[in-house]
Amino acid sequence: MIRIGILGDIGSGKSFVAKNFGYPVFNADYEVSKLYQKNKNVYRKLKKILPKYIYEYPINKAKLSSAILANNSNLKKIIKIVHKEIRIKLKSFLSKNKKKKFVILDIPLLLENKISTKSDILVFVQAKKNNILTNLKKRKNYNARIINKFKRIQLPLAYKKKHSVFVIKNKFTKKSVKNRIEEILKSIENERSSP
Repeated sequence: MIRIGILGDIGSGKSFVAKNFGYPVFNADYEVSKLYQKNKNVYRKLKKILPKYIYEYPINKAKLSSAILANNSNLKKIIKIVHKEIRIKLKSFLSKNKKKKFVILDIPLLLENKISTKSDILVFVQAKKNNILTNLKKRKNYNARIINKFKRIQLPLAYKKKHSVFVIKNKFTKKSVKNRIEEILKSIENERSSP
């Protein structure tokens, strides 16, 4: 099983790219929203550290946003609790898909939280700033201040790009992304099969 990690800016279309690989995708954002809706344990832990904001189950995302905006350390506290659970989910995803040729890791803090391994193949998704902004504004709970807080805890994009083996220029059209993905998969397979 070859692990492909998707890196890039918030709103650059990482999930869109990940889905187009056609292999099992571990989408951390999706898993996190499931935790907020269905995991009582996560609720209890967050309620303990943020009682002013978290007091009803399932967790209200707007209240979480208020907590993040109220205090710089709150985001780190939330991530600490949530990422423990995400690692457990990732472990079970990997064992479920261990016979697959490729798995795609769509995890925003893949490098920051040291989830990636040396053998992961990193792919950087590059998109134009105005396309990113258009994409972000389509999100139903778009909040520029929250996005900036998340950006502050992430490694610089230049660092992520430098550590990536491949770059996909995302023009937000399926065709261009699909073509580039095919090239990347072919290139990985050729490298693996050469002596």
